[in-house]
Amino acid sequence: MISSATGVPIENILYLGGPNIASEIYNKEYGNARICGAEKWRKPLANFLRQPHFIVWDNSDLVTHEVMGGLKNVYAIGAGMVAALTNESATSKSVYFAHCTSEMIFITHLLTEQPEKLAGPLLADTYVTLLKGRNAWYGQMLAKGELSPDMGDSIKGKGMIQGVSAIGAFYELLSQPSLSVLHPKENKPVAPAELCPILKRLYKILIKRELNPRDILQALRDETMNDPRERIEIGQSHAFYRPSLLGQP
Repeated sequence: MISSATGVPIENILYLGGPNIASEIYNKEYGNARICGAEKWRKPLANFLRQPHFIVWDNSDLVTHEVMGGLKNVYAIGAGMVAALTNESATSKSVYFAHCTSEMIFITHLLTEQPEKLAGPLLADTYVTLLKGRNAWYGQMLAKGELSPDMGDSIKGKGMIQGVSAIGAFYELLSQPSLSVLHPKENKPVAPAELCPILKRLYKILIKRELNPRDILQALRDETMNDPRERIEIGQSHAFYRPSLLGQP
């Protein structure tokens, strides 16, 4: 996505991410990360960044990590909403986690031919972002009524809430008229965004501003919702990959 937007060759782009919170790494709490990109850059930089309390591995799958790096902020906002609205219910948060990770896998398979599995540091990065961070905090504040979407996505003391613009970008990307997938139950072609109910509700709450933050719970309680496994299976079908979305032939 960065390469497509900036024109910078993909071999000159690196992604650094992992299960860590910046303030905690600064305080020398143990963490780890991956640096992804071309081997000539990532390997020496991984060695350079490695510290006793901050282990850095290298990985070649730039696109998967880039996509997941954006999506984790999207779903962290929803996670914050769910946590606040359910009084930190472990059950509700785990149901949300199951559905949001299935949407993340589904979307990643649209953008990457053979994405790395959502496991290890990639999964842990998602987990810690949903657990703690400015996007999850923002979702909590929205649900509590202490912030509103009208206040924008740049919050004093927190900075830019990256997930807000990412919600708009991913939803609109997955709603393009040229894209369609077969709905598993209705047996008719629909836009991929229609199979991502959490993303769709976040879009209506934060971008269109048609719904209240409380409506995020309906995405979890919809009796017609498909098993997350079905969404993942659709995403894993080879025919689902759309390289043109990232400007690739």
